[in-house]
Amino acid sequence: MKIKGLLSEPLVLHNLKGTDKKEILMELSDAISRQISAVTRDDIFEALFSREQLGSTGMEEGVAIPHAKVSGLPSIVLAFGRSIKGVDFQSIDSKPTKLVFLLLAPEGSSGDHLKILARLSRMLKDEEFRNQLLAAQGKEEIYKAILEYDRKF
Repeated sequence: MKIKGLLSEPLVLHNLKGTDKKEILMELSDAISRQISAVTRDDIFEALFSREQLGSTGMEEGVAIPHAKVSGLPSIVLAFGRSIKGVDFQSIDSKPTKLVFLLLAPEGSSGDHLKILARLSRMLKDEEFRNQLLAAQGKEEIYKAILEYDRKF
């Protein structure tokens, strides 16, 4: 499953303002709710925060992939956010998180969201790709980099 059909440029936030995990999740939830009227910011945030209570989705090397299932969501949706300073996401390596891919799936959805999680994880293990996202000058450049990298596989 490709990223292209799940991520739109308006859901690429190149300069997240949040200073902690909750604020970052709220900022991304807000962006999604403005694009998808079927779900509210609070519904998205609550699903994400509940998932985080089970265990942090912060990975290694400044990466997090928060994900959740949300009732009323019509299809899988992906958002991306970059924090220039980085935030504490309770990552495995305790490093600040700077790159956040947020994945939402409808309640009762099939295993497609698991395929996307695996794809994102593979993509983000590539140091060159991570550095490209960190160095990008704006949302357009980030969006283009993600789609170009996704096309390789």
